[in-house]
Amino acid sequence: MTEKPSVKLPGKVEKIFRRTPDEPEKAQISIDKADPLYREIRIENSLKDVDGDEVRLEENDEVDVTVETEKDTTSEPGTHEHQREFPSRKTA
Repeated sequence: MTEKPSVKLPGKVEKIFRRTPDEPEKAQISIDKADPLYREIRIENSLKDVDGDEVRLEENDEVDVTVETEKDTTSEPGTHEHQREFPSRKTA
């Protein structure tokens, strides 16, 4: 069995948004190595442990956020035909 291409990014639970009648409880996670505009994500605060039991994240928990894809959907760096160039960031 081959492993899926992936990246693991460190993060930290910044805030817990308590359940409302319309929404389940959410955890806001700050991803350290993400671009500033995209640093926070919110997910439903319901996870399963190794035994299949439901667990919750708490504020200040350190987490890993993993992004993975199917191997046949990836390309070598620099070969993607729709690749965009990002403008250089100038520092003061």
